[in-house]
Amino acid sequence: MKQYETMYIIKSTLDDADRLALIEEMHGIITNHGGSIDDVNEWGLREFAYPIDHMTKGYYVVATYTVDVDGLNEFNRLMGINANIVRTMTICSDEKKSGK
Repeated sequence: MKQYETMYIIKSTLDDADRLALIEEMHGIITNHGGSIDDVNEWGLREFAYPIDHMTKGYYVVATYTVDVDGLNEFNRLMGINANIVRTMTICSDEKKSGK
């Protein structure tokens, strides 16, 4: 298993309870595949540099987690088809630390 870091943006129109439920649901994908959530950093509501689908704000979340490739693929697949997630970006933290 490798460590990954994903930054994702949630629609700003979600209320607090729905947003927290969405974050738990997304992180549950990792734990259901035998992985672990190492750290979650919620950056909060921020302005976009440019409009995305007529939106100007989004709620930013950065999650660091350890999972195998199958879990990562499922996580990315479900994040990509969720209508409440605007954008995602995933990097392999192991490579970032080793300088690759």
